[in-house]
Amino acid sequence: MFTDMVGYTRASQADEARALRLREEQEALLRPLLAAHRGREVKSIGDGSLVEFSSALDAVRCAIEIQRRLQERNATPGTEPIDLRIGIHLGDVEPRGDDIFGDSVNIAARIEPLAEPGGICISEPVFGQVHNKISDPIEPLGPRVLKNVQSPMELYRVVVAANSPGESPRTEGRPAGLAVLPFANISPDPNDAYFADGLTEELISVLSQLNGLRVIARTSVLPYRSTTKGAAEIGRDLGVASLLQGSVRKAGQQLRITVQLIDVASQGHLWSTKYDRELVDVFAIQSEIAREVAEALRVTLRATESARLATLPTVRPDSYLAYLKGRVLLRDRTASALAAAREQFELSVRLDPRNASAYSGLADVAMLLGIYVGSRSAGDIEASRTYAKRALELDPDLAEAHASLGHALTEELDFAAAEQEFQRAVALNPSYATAHHWYSLLLQCQDRREDALREMARAEEGDPLSVATLAASAHLLIRLRRMEEASAKIEKLGAVENFGDRYHLALHEYRMAERDWPRALEELERLARLSPHDPALAPGYAFYFASTGQRDRALERVGQIEATAEGIPFKKDILAGVFALLGELDESFRLLAEAVRDRSIVIRTWRLDPRYEPLRADPRFTEILRQLKLA
Repeated sequence: MFTDMVGYTRASQADEARALRLREEQEALLRPLLAAHRGREVKSIGDGSLVEFSSALDAVRCAIEIQRRLQERNATPGTEPIDLRIGIHLGDVEPRGDDIFGDSVNIAARIEPLAEPGGICISEPVFGQVHNKISDPIEPLGPRVLKNVQSPMELYRVVVAANSPGESPRTEGRPAGLAVLPFANISPDPNDAYFADGLTEELISVLSQLNGLRVIARTSVLPYRSTTKGAAEIGRDLGVASLLQGSVRKAGQQLRITVQLIDVASQGHLWSTKYDRELVDVFAIQSEIAREVAEALRVTLRATESARLATLPTVRPDSYLAYLKGRVLLRDRTASALAAAREQFELSVRLDPRNASAYSGLADVAMLLGIYVGSRSAGDIEASRTYAKRALELDPDLAEAHASLGHALTEELDFAAAEQEFQRAVALNPSYATAHHWYSLLLQCQDRREDALREMARAEEGDPLSVATLAASAHLLIRLRRMEEASAKIEKLGAVENFGDRYHLALHEYRMAERDWPRALEELERLARLSPHDPALAPGYAFYFASTGQRDRALERVGQIEATAEGIPFKKDILAGVFALLGELDESFRLLAEAVRDRSIVIRTWRLDPRYEPLRADPRFTEILRQLKLA
């Protein structure tokens, strides 16, 4: 077992005496527990310890007891919290005097940083020894690449429930995990496949609004449309305890929907039913399914949640069908698919001007067109904000619209108003991964690093196979120079994306941060081979040449960027970064001032990236923060 005290180095720099006092208190709490579980403290390593146990079960039980004691201590009013990360691995060691050595020790040391604050991370050998011997839930983290370890290793987290007599671990720990697998289309008309896909997304949305459930986002369930994997394997992949699956048959206005709720552990049916209704009853069906799932999983509905399920939308069926088609098209981020999605949402609004969800879809299309097609403009942001506000006029409790409005306000650099929208979105729908992702971007703008990491982790928890979230998480970890965690995240991104563009872009940034210039250039060249006509390559080369002191070649790429009409959003921000790396701060600040006026500055990069530390020390940067109400 390795333990590590979270934030000790930072606390020591701020107040060394206080930090030492907390470390001594931590050691006084740990040592009796180690002895009680037959653990031998091999050595103290700064603010952490290396501990040897005679069995994996002793080690895990000791770790759980440590974290419970710290939970109790930290809950005392006025107490300064102590948070530990704990990593545990099982394997042979080589004793040398009082010390121990070997690969197993190194692996345990690599596992510990991957635990969350207050958390326990264990390897697969440990899981095999303890999974059926402790009551606290154990959830898969998936395969992780550990530094200097040849093959990826399956890791798990122990969810430590508080000591509250009479309550089950399910209610004490995180909400129960549920994945809604893509419903099968068995309609006579294969063109009705969109309805099954759309219904899957709507059920995810409805169930996500229940605080007692943690529902996986659609991005991560799509790969299981035609999978041969069993319930247990899917549950491990997604970190859930239950699966909802079913089929849809649509014939004209008639619907037949079958649904089964499956327990991952036993692979048995917790509940199943069949609905033979008309299309107009689809909202009632969704509410009934949500109630039945909550009851089967023993999730207590709050009064507000029961009221929301009882209040059925009054949207016209033809408007609802157009909306579902738009939502399915929105999955594909190509220009043609986004344009087609916009047409369906516009049709939905024409058929029923009070369809709030269709306006929310239009808000997302307006923003995504600017991001993925490379034609981002102030008009896109304004349109997104307008559509989101209209959606909220019609339905003030529509979480997706609050998140869309928060995103638009972030792009408009109105950070205070954006935060209110994101907080409202995650309160209404705690499982909405996109809201957590966008909220993290806002928190990065505010230089709230731990909060940003927390929200990005929640986004990944809700959408564990999202390429966009994994890439954003990797870039954030790189900027914070948490390189071992970033490396593991990039490897997961590569596995999910099949080693595509985003993987190579993240790996390029990682190599740049490590100042591994030859391999950084290799990743750029791979990107160029994958997408030779991508205009976004020029910024990558410009940053590379500026970082390696190749001024003339960097300025040549600057010329290419300036001459490119479309495809490179945030041009002035990018050019300001290149000149900052070249040491030309006057030109960098001139461009940044223009980017602020144009609302095209990516302020989170300037606040976090260590490469811009000389610029952040300049009083002109403080003035920019004042203009943005960030200082």
